[in-house]
Amino acid sequence: MVALADNLKVVADWITLHITMWALIATGLFLTVVTRGVQVRHLPTMIRQVASSRSGAAGGISSFQAFAISLAARVGVGNVFGVAAALLYGGPGAVFWMWVVALVGMATGFIESTLAQMYKIRHPEGTFRGGPAYYISQGLGSRQWASVFAVVITFVFGFAYEATQANAISKVMEGTFGMPPWGTAIALMVLAMPVVVGGISIVARIAEWMAPLMAGLYALMALVVLVLNAGAIPGALSSIISGAFGVDQAVAGISGGFAAAALNGIKRGLFSNEAGEGSVPNAAATATVAHPVQQGLIQSLGVFVDTIVVCTATALIVLLSGVYTPGGTRALAAVDPQAARDAASTLTSSSIGAVLGDWTEYLMAFIIFVFAYSSLLGNYTYAQINMDFLRGVGHRHYALRAMIVVATGIGAMASLTFVWNLSDVAMGLMAIINIVSIVLLGNWAFGALADWESQKRRLDAGEISEIRFVVEDNPHLPGSLPGQVWSGADAGRITPLTDQERDPHRVS
Repeated sequence: MVALADNLKVVADWITLHITMWALIATGLFLTVVTRGVQVRHLPTMIRQVASSRSGAAGGISSFQAFAISLAARVGVGNVFGVAAALLYGGPGAVFWMWVVALVGMATGFIESTLAQMYKIRHPEGTFRGGPAYYISQGLGSRQWASVFAVVITFVFGFAYEATQANAISKVMEGTFGMPPWGTAIALMVLAMPVVVGGISIVARIAEWMAPLMAGLYALMALVVLVLNAGAIPGALSSIISGAFGVDQAVAGISGGFAAAALNGIKRGLFSNEAGEGSVPNAAATATVAHPVQQGLIQSLGVFVDTIVVCTATALIVLLSGVYTPGGTRALAAVDPQAARDAASTLTSSSIGAVLGDWTEYLMAFIIFVFAYSSLLGNYTYAQINMDFLRGVGHRHYALRAMIVVATGIGAMASLTFVWNLSDVAMGLMAIINIVSIVLLGNWAFGALADWESQKRRLDAGEISEIRFVVEDNPHLPGSLPGQVWSGADAGRITPLTDQERDPHRVS
């Protein structure tokens, strides 16, 4: 099993380096150009919409709750451990490349979330379901590839990522409080059970306050570190820029210069903000909104929050602490991979402790627990939405719920290196399927954006009282949109299910 896990890691790294990484960047750049930099032009609008997105759901899941679900899944232990690893392996310049992929990824996140809204269906509990499986099936007419995507994402987020987040919690609880892994396993299973039994609506209500709280607390802690080390900020920023292009020869000679900075920064950025992977659209589709672009813009902002805010917070904490010294970890990894991983897992906590005191060890344990637990909830949402696609919206998916609970218990007690590496390969497959799909369906999202911008101009001029998306006779769309959600006087609102929506195997 160890040899198989190592071979899977080689395969996963090759797919990431030679296919996924470049495909995601190229797609982000293409969509940025076609949308004329939607992520820059409408950034103020994104912020305003998030601030006013708690209402208007009419009993369903609000725009803000859907944003919070995706933020809960995005912001996990990777924002703490993963960023530290990127710095250790790639030097400070890795941070710059994280910023770059986040900025272009915001366009990808906008398109895939807008498509998820356009092709969503109603659910009996008074919410919506959607995501790549739904827009591949309805938009591209391929039930087979939609099912492949749904099966893969259910495994990745329903088991593998649940187990790895639980494993991170277990290690922190054992290292900080001496809690045995079996004790953490029992606690996590007890905490997970009532939530997964309650369904996505319960997750939305929990994520609505947990996700902003955890991100805000972490950013506040980083701000304190910044204030206490204000004089070192220019030097840190300079090391980020110079390291990004291999200008800092001291770092280049140890950490690999430009290539190491770019590779580690891009990998961390892509797999932290999840833009293009096809996971976030599942959350985006659950929101009750008047226009698909509204949620597309809000989910695009989620990429910004995850990478530009939270990941940058981690990077600055490490760079300003005085604990971090570039170089050495890549050489260490070649000799002792576990020692290298341990160094990455403790670097952020050690950096905070060096600035604020040893008491922060307990604060960091709490933050990591909340990060990981919120990811457990968000991951469950993605898995259930795709099981709804595979089996139909009328099922309760008891087997999936049991698997989620069991995965948290197993993950807390085992390292599951094989499962983690297998999920990396599966994530690459997910991303490739999703990238091809959103490029092929791009004209629909571009049309929706043109429609929203046209209505926004009319709203600002006082010609209309609200922006609302209706597909009938819409000159901006390339054709007739399948489904009933955006048709007629009740467009976008929660209404009883149609036969088409009750039967996921029927394609319009």
